Amino acid sequence: MGKKISARELAAATPGGRDRVIDLLRVASLGTVVLGHWLMAAVTVDGGGRAAVGNLLAVEPKLQLLTWFLQVMPVFFFVGGFSHALSYRSLARRTGGGPAYALFLRARLQRLLRPTMLFVAVWGAGALAVQLAGGNGALTDVAARLVAQPLWFIGIYLAMVAFTPPLLRLHERYGWGAFAALVAAAAAVDVLRFAAGVPYVEFLNFAFVWLAVHQLGFLRADGRLRRPAVLAAAGLAGAVALVASGPYPLSMVGMPGEKISNMAPPTAALLCHGMWLIGAVELLRGPMTRAVARPRVWRSVIAANGIAMTAFLWHLTAMLGVYGAMLAAHVPLPEPASADWWLQVPPRIAAAAAVTALLVAVFRQAEQPPSPASGTSAASARRGAAPAAALGVTLALFGVLGLSMVGFGGLLEGHSAVLVAVRVTAPVTVLMCAAGWLLVETAGRSGAGRA
Repeated sequence: MGKKISARELAAATPGGRDRVIDLLRVASLGTVVLGHWLMAAVTVDGGGRAAVGNLLAVEPKLQLLTWFLQVMPVFFFVGGFSHALSYRSLARRTGGGPAYALFLRARLQRLLRPTMLFVAVWGAGALAVQLAGGNGALTDVAARLVAQPLWFIGIYLAMVAFTPPLLRLHERYGWGAFAALVAAAAAVDVLRFAAGVPYVEFLNFAFVWLAVHQLGFLRADGRLRRPAVLAAAGLAGAVALVASGPYPLSMVGMPGEKISNMAPPTAALLCHGMWLIGAVELLRGPMTRAVARPRVWRSVIAANGIAMTAFLWHLTAMLGVYGAMLAAHVPLPEPASADWWLQVPPRIAAAAAVTALLVAVFRQAEQPPSPASGTSAASARRGAAPAAALGVTLALFGVLGLSMVGFGGLLEGHSAVLVAVRVTAPVTVLMCAAGWLLVETAGRSGAGRA
């Protein structure tokens, strides 16, 4: 194992042409999601001592307008498109295009699946041990279910990685036309869903909406996002019109019990929201560029990027741990959104941040990229690496999405959930993740000799 490089050394070695704003947006978007989850969680305990986790936005509907600023997942996926375009093109140039796909998948997925699989292993083993011991704490069941929910984001990101090469080719041929086609497809899905009542068609927008946002990252990478004000205005006008006149809810995040969600599956309203938000952050590129030019700020961004995925995976564990400690210490939980509840918010978030930092210190090693592995011949990579990598990322994608739905609760009872009309259990989804990861790793190593 080589010597660990510090954030200061990485900052000093940063190439002059690197777009530092992209790194800042990656950290800021994940940080905003984490903070939003901590703030929105509203834990209550019934007369029987059972805990439930509600949503602050359901208690105070007026606050749902804040999601138009704080629902920043579109920004993270936009940043992903930018990074994926540069990464894939670099690999294609170095390999002559042969094993580039397998190497690209392995490189991008290592930073995702290594910390994710460690999270799954630790939580799966812990949940199973608690259930075998008959544990029945106030937050046990709800925690085992909730901590896996953010994994949906990993699944969507895996799909973006898998589709990068073909969509990048479409972008290089059609430019804004490829983005417009995805927007039109997302709008058509909503028409079929709401006007024609076509069943199951809405799930296509998990692809069309998020891949359209991803496509904007390609345009940014090629310097073709020249009028962010127009993008922001068009997106905001579209979102306002759809929410005001259509069946779309005000909230840009999912709400408990709602019949229609802008998030699951995504809607054209969420796509318009993503356009407005991406245009808005692009308008702030100048101030952000000046900020990350400062050595101290840039070192902080680099350090945060090195632990961002680990922090994201474990932040709900930390939050529920804080609530569990409060319940164990018999600290009263005020009514959500009451004055006393708001007074508890700062110390509760500070405690969750401290626990997250501790968990990051324990598990951060999984996020560090391993040293490059030696591989076999380029010919073997050309023959089998790309199909194996594609199968691997597909298995990992559906495994992660399934686990986000079924969670870690009810392992002994065979608790299940429906994933695209197929019923899955936690053990099945974990096996899919592990098999997919193994295939991608193997395919990537077989192409390493070409790089």
